[in-house]
Amino acid sequence: MLCTLINLYILVVFARVLLEWIRVPGDHPVAAVRRALAAIVDPLLNPLRRVIPPLRLGATALDLSPIVLFVALSILAGFVCQ
Repeated sequence: MLCTLINLYILVVFARVLLEWIRVPGDHPVAAVRRALAAIVDPLLNPLRRVIPPLRLGATALDLSPIVLFVALSILAGFVCQ
């Protein structure tokens, strides 16, 4: 059961990252899904964002915290889902 929850959370983090790339107005249904996913994922991402600064790439920045969260959840899944 715990293994399934960890894998589901990894998918939710992935969906959150993908939906961040889509620009939509605040009243669009995709924006509502994005807000719901943010409410689920941000409690784990925000502490990582405070510790890991974004990687500057010219005028943009790459947020590395989802990658760190993916790795941490994958390691946890490796221990739990043997």
